[in-house]
Amino acid sequence: MANYHRNNVENVVLGRHHHHSHRSKSASVAGHTFRLWNAASFRRIIFDAVSCGASSRYAARSNISDEKQHLQQKQQHHKTTSMKNNAKSEKLSDLLSIAEAETDVETKKKEEKLEDLKRLVKELQQHEEDSTKNKKSEAAAKVRLLAKEELEVRGTLAMLGAIPPLVAMLDETEQNDVNSLVSSLYALLNLGIGNDANKAAIVKVGSVEKMLKLIESPDGLDSSVSEAIVANFLGLSALDSNKPIIGSSASIYFLVRTLQSLDDESSPQAKQDALRALYNLSIFPGNVAFILETDLVVFLVNSIGDMEVTERTLATLSNIVSTREGRKAISAVPDSIPILVDVLNWTDSPECQEKASYILMVMAHKSYGDKQAMIEAGIASSLLELSLLGSTLAQKRASRILEILRVDKGKQVSGSYGLGAAVSAPICGSLSGKPDGGGGRECFEEDEEMMSEEKKAVKQLVQQSLQNNMRKIVKRANLPHDIVPSDHFKSLTLSSTSKSLPF
Repeated sequence: MANYHRNNVENVVLGRHHHHSHRSKSASVAGHTFRLWNAASFRRIIFDAVSCGASSRYAARSNISDEKQHLQQKQQHHKTTSMKNNAKSEKLSDLLSIAEAETDVETKKKEEKLEDLKRLVKELQQHEEDSTKNKKSEAAAKVRLLAKEELEVRGTLAMLGAIPPLVAMLDETEQNDVNSLVSSLYALLNLGIGNDANKAAIVKVGSVEKMLKLIESPDGLDSSVSEAIVANFLGLSALDSNKPIIGSSASIYFLVRTLQSLDDESSPQAKQDALRALYNLSIFPGNVAFILETDLVVFLVNSIGDMEVTERTLATLSNIVSTREGRKAISAVPDSIPILVDVLNWTDSPECQEKASYILMVMAHKSYGDKQAMIEAGIASSLLELSLLGSTLAQKRASRILEILRVDKGKQVSGSYGLGAAVSAPICGSLSGKPDGGGGRECFEEDEEMMSEEKKAVKQLVQQSLQNNMRKIVKRANLPHDIVPSDHFKSLTLSSTSKSLPF
């Protein structure tokens, strides 16, 4: 458009210039002179001017139209975005409303449940009257079920004060009211499960004395009540602070009596619970003295072999052997050492092997007489096999026992390990009192001869043990029983010494 205007102006100026230069070729109208243009040129000028102006106006209208269209699109996008945001806000508002409604419902349920628990505890706390006996018994039964199902309820009931009235029921309820006694006992048991604070509170309010009072009743005790008391002792003894309190009472005698009962007075479950409770109590060293006042150790040693109770029995003996009196009690049981040595060969029960090896290790470390009994029981072969084929813990303990058996405060224990008597290093000295006397030389030769005999015994022991282990390995591998060890294996066993033992 600018180009068109510039050209037109130049044409006009030039027209005027030519008008002054060539007057002969111009025309005069009303005192003015103009250059004469032909029709075609004039039309072209007019057309160009009109076209340029129209083009500019069209371009302006196009720009305005584009701006309007862009503005409309922007408004439409804003409107769409606003609608989406409103939809999201409404959805979020709905979710929040639902969450608030659910929270209100749960809060209301919790409040109602708390009120129910408060009423339940009030029923337990009512004074003992004929009209309230049934209500208290029913309340105890409800506490038993609620505490069994929900962990949080146990703490809530204890805070509301449910434990003291339940313990009081053990003293107030008549012996023939078995249902009330059982309900209160199992309610206490369930309140203590997984809650150490409740366990401590139950013992603190005197439950142990009241349960023992029921046991000592001259009229006898129903088996269901007895089993409930055993279960309570098991649960309460799991807390360390309760162990000395329960152990110093007469509960150990009751538990041992329950464990040893041969008739049907005690169920298998009650016996298992009694053994587990005794194990818990034996963890506290101060209770070992009370345990030794019974004949529990004899019963435990003689029970080894019954796979249902052997592992727990050995675990209890592992606690008892930690004291000097406990070791003496185990050693005093006839055939206790051979029985424990035999457990080392139970390859199908590594847990029992580990516990038996621990008991033997402690006894061998503390008592020379027990070491001799182990040697006589043929423990060396079992220990060598255990040190090769046992679990990691059993291998370590077996190696430790072998080391203890070899050395005893500078004295060399019999290298034959059952093949001969113990041989000690002689105390050498000059019989004549001279430093280089013949007696000293004679003693030295005797010492060397005795050491060589000892080495021979150790070689023989190792050779026999390795051959026995080879036979057992062959048997386990299902190879032919008449397999003969190779010459290479024989050469290894012949060249073995006590230094090759896995100490």
